[in-house]
Amino acid sequence: MRIGIVINSSWNIHNFRMGLIESFIQSGHQVVAIAPDDGYASTLKEKGCEFHELDLDCKGSNPLHDMLLIKQLVKIYRQARPDVVLHYTIKPNIYGAIAARWLNIPAINNVTGLGTVFLRENMTAKVAKALYKFAFQFPHTVFFQNKDDRQLFIRKQLVNSQITDLLPGSGVDLERFQPTSKPSRNAIFTFLVIARVLYDKGILEYIEAIRLLRKQGIKAKFQLLGKIETDRNLGIPRQQVQEWEDEGLIEYLGMTEDVRPVIQQADCVVLPSYREGTPRTLLEAAGMGKPIIATDVAGCRETVEHGFNGWLCEVRNPQDLAIKMKKMFVMNERNLRIMGANSRKLAVTKFDERIVIQKYERAVNRIAERKGTSLPFPVSTPTFTEQKPIPIYAYARNGTP
Repeated sequence: MRIGIVINSSWNIHNFRMGLIESFIQSGHQVVAIAPDDGYASTLKEKGCEFHELDLDCKGSNPLHDMLLIKQLVKIYRQARPDVVLHYTIKPNIYGAIAARWLNIPAINNVTGLGTVFLRENMTAKVAKALYKFAFQFPHTVFFQNKDDRQLFIRKQLVNSQITDLLPGSGVDLERFQPTSKPSRNAIFTFLVIARVLYDKGILEYIEAIRLLRKQGIKAKFQLLGKIETDRNLGIPRQQVQEWEDEGLIEYLGMTEDVRPVIQQADCVVLPSYREGTPRTLLEAAGMGKPIIATDVAGCRETVEHGFNGWLCEVRNPQDLAIKMKKMFVMNERNLRIMGANSRKLAVTKFDERIVIQKYERAVNRIAERKGTSLPFPVSTPTFTEQKPIPIYAYARNGTP
């Protein structure tokens, strides 16, 4: 089969979907990548993908431009001739589903997160929900990355529950992201946030929590890794980040192609986000055996069992975030190591990338059966086991050692 993958950037395909693509190619399928070329088209071609460039304005909300996007996708789908199309991110999910329906191509959508539009009650949010409701009549399957988002769509009648399914985020490559032999605790305890520098990622709460900890005499290192967005309504300006650096509050690390060395050097990974799908950064931190602090909101709470592999804090509450960070700071090395081991255990049992791949294989198989195509994937469910032994000590689910 020819399997199309449509996302808002070729970087996104390369960084988050290569495991899935490699599985498809190894099973004899052809993969057609459809996305804006932000520097990764040639890499995707080298990996065996056919590439079609998509002119997509991720942040724009001009209805005329969006109608032209449907026309553009119809043209690309006619040229690429996919047997099934996988859609990710908001605009491909909506307009890609409409274009695929136009050409009677089965579609599989993935709601990777609801974005800022669902955090606000305004006209843009109402229009987005109406578009979701119309477009989500058409896909064969709609995957959600957490049960809260799934229930929200079902409750608001934006999707038929019978075509929905859950995924553990985009999964994590447990061979690539695994614990190292680094001692559990740095001489200067290091907190790390990996996120785009947006208000909705809880960056202001992180800064305020740092101020509170500084006043209490906590001497730790506070790092921030991620892209500074240029949209002033959503992104925090570079000048503001520089002021925080000058004040000695944070160490801004910019961006990197490989987050593993940065995660490896951290003692605790923090994400005070207002809402997520299932954050890839926390899955990678869990895979590398790091304790986690995250907000008790949709998506984030999927990655943390309170008192087991980290702490959940109240959203938009820097005081509670500071309390949880202090609890992590004062934890002794043995218990810190235990929490890290528990994070790895959760990654292995819940977030293995192979679980995600297998769900997609099953969905594609069902479409192949309907088309009368032979099945390339095994139907049985393999058992996922950890390659390295996990320490027998662990926190109980109630937080007791």
